Amino acid sequence: MKGQVISISGAKDGEIELPLVFSTPIRSDLIHRAYVHLESHSFQKQGRYPNAGMDVVAESNSPPTGHHAARVARMHGGGGGRQGQGGGVAMVRKGRQAHPPVAEKVIYKLLNKKENKLALCSAIAATSSATLIKLRGHKVDKIESFPIIVSDPIESVTKSKELYKILDVLHVSQDVSRLEDRLKRRSGKTRLRGRNTKVGKSILFVVKNSKHLSKAAGSIPGVDVVEARNLSVIDLAPGARPVRLTAFSKSAIDELAKLKSSHLELMVAMQ
Repeated sequence: MKGQVISISGAKDGEIELPLVFSTPIRSDLIHRAYVHLESHSFQKQGRYPNAGMDVVAESNSPPTGHHAARVARMHGGGGGRQGQGGGVAMVRKGRQAHPPVAEKVIYKLLNKKENKLALCSAIAATSSATLIKLRGHKVDKIESFPIIVSDPIESVTKSKELYKILDVLHVSQDVSRLEDRLKRRSGKTRLRGRNTKVGKSILFVVKNSKHLSKAAGSIPGVDVVEARNLSVIDLAPGARPVRLTAFSKSAIDELAKLKSSHLELMVAMQ
């Protein structure tokens, strides 16, 4: 299986033999499972102060029966704004939570290494499927072949102005521009909680060294850069849905050739 290499000027720069990982069967169920497990690694544990709502002087022996009042624990003491009010139980104002979250809850989900590796290989293979990329909503009508492979000078680009020209050459500028409408500031609870904007995902550049290109892509909404050694299902399948529009540098393809999984080893043995 071969892929077409495109230079940053738009000219064809020969062909390259794609690694065996691009022949992995596409398993959307496995990709979804790996995404859910990996996403849990970024969650922050929640817990509550054990005595929250309980640091009060309240007794439950008053009032006695027959006084037409609920026999919940009530505040005592020499006057004050809360005298006679219920306290120290879950159903009263300023009371404790009935079943609060505990810090001991296990939220870090574990996944088998081989299963995780196979999910990553499957997500990488899905980047060569034009059908899945279009179903995801990417505008890629002008792109001739998948996966998109760019020559190594792409890794030396440091300015956004240069990267915009390369996006035009690769015919993905239309996909990037579709996210401009989402830059409008939102209102309501989302804004109060710091989520002023919700920008979607456009093209992902997978390179060997992201030192320079990440600076150029930092100001372009929806464009991300990741190194091949750090590539994850989180990057390739946002929202656990395969697959994202992805462009690989020629050096990144060589790095992906080093990827090993039990499935790939079986395919090698069958050849």
